[in-house]
Amino acid sequence: MSYRTIVSPVEAEIEIKRSRFLTRLSPAADEAEARAVIAEARAEHPKARHHCSAFVLDVDSRTQRFSDDGEPAGTAGAPILDVVTGHDLTFVVAVVTRYFGGTLLGAGGLVRAYGQATSAAVDEARIITRRERVPVSAHVDYAQANALERAAGNRGWTTRADYGGEVGLDVLVPLAEVADAVAMYADLTAGRAEPEVGEVEWV
Repeated sequence: MSYRTIVSPVEAEIEIKRSRFLTRLSPAADEAEARAVIAEARAEHPKARHHCSAFVLDVDSRTQRFSDDGEPAGTAGAPILDVVTGHDLTFVVAVVTRYFGGTLLGAGGLVRAYGQATSAAVDEARIITRRERVPVSAHVDYAQANALERAAGNRGWTTRADYGGEVGLDVLVPLAEVADAVAMYADLTAGRAEPEVGEVEWV
């Protein structure tokens, strides 16, 4: 199981018929964090007419909210959301702040403008895929650690190591391959390692 999200906040700006559209695209772990980003944009631009937004949360993107913030219904929040979901992003909030330029854009023009503004921010973002992994961990000596890291790499698994008197080694594996990781420890340490299976992580 996996999901796509962004690494860090980004901003972008476009101008259409003298209206300025400033987009902030930010990671958000939950609804409170998403709403805090929206409130922050509103506080930074108190003279702007609209702060339209959308956010998507959860591994399966099941939580989706959007706001037109005074723009005609369906012309702002929905197109922002469409861009976010169109890129398969989750745990993300987008806020588009509009400074009105004096020219009405019409419903179609607004839909295009808010979509373009959001797309401009997505283009600036570093998108990553996080995958569900389980750490299988043990303390081993340096030679065993080298052998385990090589074997893990050959299977496409990633590792984390904490080097001290011994090596605290985490092998991060898909849930279905936990037993294989435990067996690898047994094989390469002649049964001396006592691996522990940790909680699921997204890495």
